[in-house]
Amino acid sequence: VSVLTKDFELHLNPVIHFSAGSDSNFDRMLYTNTRGFEASGLIAKKIGYYTYVTTTNAIYPNYIQSWIDRNGVVPYEGFWKAYDTDGVDFYTARGYISFNIIKQINVQFGYDKLFLGDGIRSMALSDFSNNYLFLKFDVKVWKLYYRLVFAQHYADAYSAPGTGSLSGPYPRKYFAHHHISFDIGKKLNLGFFENVSMGDSTNSSFDLNYLNPAIFYRAAEHQSGSENNVVVGFDGKWNFLRRFQLYGQFILDEFVMSEVTSGDGWWANKFGGQIGLKYMDAFWLDNLDLNLEFNIARPYTFGHETIYTNFAHYRMPLAHPYGANFREFLAIARYQPFKKFTFIAKYIGAFYGEDDEDTNWGKDIMQSYITREQEYGNYIGQGFATNFNYFDFTTSFQFKHNVFFDLQFVLRNVKSDLDLLDDNTFYVMGHFRYNIPRRVFDF
Repeated sequence: VSVLTKDFELHLNPVIHFSAGSDSNFDRMLYTNTRGFEASGLIAKKIGYYTYVTTTNAIYPNYIQSWIDRNGVVPYEGFWKAYDTDGVDFYTARGYISFNIIKQINVQFGYDKLFLGDGIRSMALSDFSNNYLFLKFDVKVWKLYYRLVFAQHYADAYSAPGTGSLSGPYPRKYFAHHHISFDIGKKLNLGFFENVSMGDSTNSSFDLNYLNPAIFYRAAEHQSGSENNVVVGFDGKWNFLRRFQLYGQFILDEFVMSEVTSGDGWWANKFGGQIGLKYMDAFWLDNLDLNLEFNIARPYTFGHETIYTNFAHYRMPLAHPYGANFREFLAIARYQPFKKFTFIAKYIGAFYGEDDEDTNWGKDIMQSYITREQEYGNYIGQGFATNFNYFDFTTSFQFKHNVFFDLQFVLRNVKSDLDLLDDNTFYVMGHFRYNIPRRVFDF
């Protein structure tokens, strides 16, 4: 449905996702049933708006349901209920308005999620967690790009694992982010960013010091004597030889240079990074795109003293889905040999150290680092050593504009010293999608 008048524009579309399949570790049919709508438009040709509302019933592959049972939340989503005996029922709602204050400054206010970076994953800010309320400013002046974000997050979600039972209201915390980048010539862009998570058990208000768009958050933290969690980082991308892009991120949570150079594995040397390479129209073959990426994070990175200052929202990491204490390699090939057909092959190999109920080796960022197992001798993969391998091959056919039929094959293998994580799964899914992107559960 479309409405076009002098001062009002509306585009209303249905959103549908039906899927069915089978899992080698599950004796029930897998399926997804999503129904809803999206609406977008303009008011007075100056204020843009967007909203997306769906409801979903799903029986996911066994490893996803096991993840939900352990963590009490549905990945990427918010409030949920148990559905049937082995499924979940949830609704998704997001939306925002946007407008330009002046030509160079855009403002967006809404309830959604944000992503920072050019990679498959993000070590700075990803879309893995639930949606949240935010206010965002984007500024483009000369060769400078500046982004400022203020948001409200939830420190916890009182969902009993496997039941979806609730006892609220949920404890709130607050978040501020700024990112500035600069074009050097036509092919190189370098940036700097800071994230701060703040709050305490009293649900205290947003710290006004972080409203200043032109100050380092670490300086504001020190001047106010706060115990907020500030994460700083650098990112960049370089386009070269017409078909290649090299990109990366480096995040620094805490460190002391003398402890880094000593090589003693001090627990508070908390940092991580990403390096990736894109190759477009690879080997001179039109529409063949390759992407390689490597991610790493030391134990206890993104964690903090309490759930109010860690880098998580709604019991899910705000950066990488693994949390911390991991090494990961990803490879993706996308090929579109014909206008309507796309083939996607993905491989993920990772090594990480898991925690259990009685130990904190630095992977689960919901645990306080006060409960860490040791002061020195920390290394990536400590704890319950886990090897992860994931293969995904998907064929997608675009029947009409935004109408897709997908056939997906996934092989997932996990071998861990923590036996409950051991998994060897093969599942097949067929999807029908209308105005909705593919759901990806590659963890």
